Amino acid sequence: MDRRSFLKKSALGGSAAAATALAAPAYAQGQRTLTMVTSWGRGLAGVFDSAQRCADSINAMSDGSLNVEIKAAGELVGAFEVFDAVSSGQADMYHAADYYFVGQHPGYAFFTAVPFGMTAQEMVNWYYQDGGMELHDELGEIFGLKSFLAGNTGAQAGGWYSKEINSPEDFNGLKFRMPGLGGKALGKLGASVQNIPGSEVYQALSSGAIDGTEWIGPWADEKAGFQEITKVYYTAGFHEPNAGLSLATNRDVFDSLTPGQQKIIEIAAAEAHQWNLAQFLANNGAALQRLQSGGVKVMEFPDSVWDAFGQASQEVLDENMGDELFKKIHDSAMASSASSAGWLDLSSGVYTAQRNRVRG
Repeated sequence: MDRRSFLKKSALGGSAAAATALAAPAYAQGQRTLTMVTSWGRGLAGVFDSAQRCADSINAMSDGSLNVEIKAAGELVGAFEVFDAVSSGQADMYHAADYYFVGQHPGYAFFTAVPFGMTAQEMVNWYYQDGGMELHDELGEIFGLKSFLAGNTGAQAGGWYSKEINSPEDFNGLKFRMPGLGGKALGKLGASVQNIPGSEVYQALSSGAIDGTEWIGPWADEKAGFQEITKVYYTAGFHEPNAGLSLATNRDVFDSLTPGQQKIIEIAAAEAHQWNLAQFLANNGAALQRLQSGGVKVMEFPDSVWDAFGQASQEVLDENMGDELFKKIHDSAMASSASSAGWLDLSSGVYTAQRNRVRG
């Protein structure tokens, strides 16, 4: 099936004519306006910042020829509707976590995170040096998108719970918010997994609609206020050892830009990725100290739980191996991370352990 042709004829609650009108480029005194829809509530710590960084950089570097206007989740389309909005031409670009769209294709998980997957450094090694960017482009082309990494949270926390987790059986019946393939793995342990937009998670947790949630890490979690609801916090998680964010432009819109404008979008996305990763990691340490001072109990899952996470995660990956493109992306990512890890473990890994020992 010609997916791009099909999507162009479809609309999210509107006519094809309306979609075409929304997608039409806007010009004012030589300026072209591009509408960016996001999966983030306006001001949501870190993730909305990354979208704003992309928009500001594109606007500045294009010297006025491009003007990106951001629409937060719910202002034009819902948080999880941004993919279809851009793919169908109702908006020009989106900023989101691509694992929200595993229903479109499970391969999208790799461009955010997969359980027991890559660290942030391994991710950029794969993406920029070992074929990850080309695979992102191959996947996006199916859906009429031109995609780039455009943010990263670093390793994400295991999450907030209404009770301590002492065994794999404690997940049975637990109502927990976790997107992507990690959520599917948690479902295999008996959890009732929810996929809730970030701006709605606090209310769901405080109302008891969910028993627990992962979000990002100490800084963003503190900003979200989860410590006001529960004090049980697991700082290491299996589901997102890094979490890439993506900027995707409708491919017809991208192709209509000048080569210089296309390069501006690519560079703005790459710069936002590194800036955003530093933003999260620079803020997490102090935020964790504040959380602990406020009574939050920092915990680690026992080995039996980690083992159950590992088994469930492998089952989820195996279930998708029948898809040729998923397997291609999986094999590429795993080969790259294995190659990177060999040196990273023996160099920076050993150094960090020795530095901490020597410095106390």
